[in-house]
Amino acid sequence: MKILVTAGPTREKIDPVRFLSNASSGKMGYAIADCAARRGHEVVLISGPVALPAPEKVRRIDVESAAEMYDAVAAEFPRCDVLIMAAAVADYRVAQPFAEKLKKMPGEFTLTLERTTDILAEMGKLKQENQKLVGFAAESRDLLRYAEEKLAKKNLDWIAANRLADGFGTDSNRVILISRDGGKIELGPAPKTEIARQMLDAIL
Repeated sequence: MKILVTAGPTREKIDPVRFLSNASSGKMGYAIADCAARRGHEVVLISGPVALPAPEKVRRIDVESAAEMYDAVAAEFPRCDVLIMAAAVADYRVAQPFAEKLKKMPGEFTLTLERTTDILAEMGKLKQENQKLVGFAAESRDLLRYAEEKLAKKNLDWIAANRLADGFGTDSNRVILISRDGGKIELGPAPKTEIARQMLDAIL
């Protein structure tokens, strides 16, 4: 099978040296890509900026912004069997990034933000019957409610729900894998490599 995985954060530029981002390490997505490649699948990994080496036998595409990630996913998705969106993609970007470095000024400073394209929702619209789409929901509260709403709204087959305190930026994770028909599988707490193995067992 051809498996497409996204991982890591995105960066949205404020000026040439500053950006908006998040604390995603990319470790969960990289573990999934590595596990899938070890099983003999053809794997493409679309990665935001992370300090991780590319897994062996994986084709990695490096991106920075949410727009770049959308373009890369949209280009690869039609030819893949499974898309697993583990990346923490920015929901907002600076409406008008500054061409020159901002200088310190007295008083408050306001940035105007605009929405980025919802990659998962867009792929949910394009998904064919022979394709599977898997999302992640990292939440600080009301985990199952938000995850189930996201699963239905974005036309997903599975969603991996985890609390921010359980896995964001760490080597381990604890995940509730929810299927389209409402089934739930609790995974972990365990190293992300083991979570990846169990996720692939269920999804594939």
